[in-house]
Amino acid sequence: MSAPAIFDRQLARRRRARAAKTFSEADFLWREITARLSERLDDLTQEFPKALALGSRDGLARNALKGKGGIEWLVESDLAAETLVNQGARLVLDPEALPFGGGVLDLVFGAGDLHLINDLPGALIQIRQALRPDGLFLGALLGPGTLTPLTQAFLKAEVELNVPVSPHVSPFVDIRDAAALLQRAGFALPVADSEKIVVSYADPLRLLQDLRMMGEASVLQERSRHPLRRRVLMNAMEKLAETVGPDGRVAIPFEVIFLAGWCPAASQQQPAQRGSGTISLASALKRGQRSS
Repeated sequence: MSAPAIFDRQLARRRRARAAKTFSEADFLWREITARLSERLDDLTQEFPKALALGSRDGLARNALKGKGGIEWLVESDLAAETLVNQGARLVLDPEALPFGGGVLDLVFGAGDLHLINDLPGALIQIRQALRPDGLFLGALLGPGTLTPLTQAFLKAEVELNVPVSPHVSPFVDIRDAAALLQRAGFALPVADSEKIVVSYADPLRLLQDLRMMGEASVLQERSRHPLRRRVLMNAMEKLAETVGPDGRVAIPFEVIFLAGWCPAASQQQPAQRGSGTISLASALKRGQRSS
């Protein structure tokens, strides 16, 4: 049975390609996510000579991973060729159909593409199969705390104006499901934790502009095929402006779920008995101190 098509992947590719020229002007979110994910390598003594970066727009992964993890060969990939900078190894691919297998990679680093995948369990299985034994997967997903004020503003505006309610923001995987998906995909010692990044805006319309410049406007299959009505947009922005804080700005949260999982290997420490304790993602990544 194929996974349900929640996202229009072809539309995602076109929007990402179109936003390639403007992405550097609004890359603050993905630059921060990529940097935070790369920090997971700082406490590791293990080296990962061959690495693949998924969704590495504008060279973000290459810059963040420079000098980390003993990486000798890094290939950056993305849905759209237009987003890949002209340096190093580059590959246009869809994470739902990885051209790797047989344990050829030491590290898969996914900071910018996993949140729009239809078959996330299948993609994670492919990632695990591409890793050598004791290879590492590091990934980041946007969680359900992302853009909540915007979602609520559009809902209130459509109800108030008595127009059909349409989804404007993508659904997101929560942290419990993300950790379970890692385990289901066959990763050893799967760990997930979340962090919140808050961006404030003096003008709520700038948020929508940033999302377009990032190439992150909605690509939901169930989105409305009609242009957004101006009165709905203006009403939603008014609702959003009502959430202004003491500083006169609207706070927009982005919940980021960070994932880590190891390709199973006989040499790995076995996990502790379920329920025996909890640890942080950073602790779980330390070689020789892994637990779950």
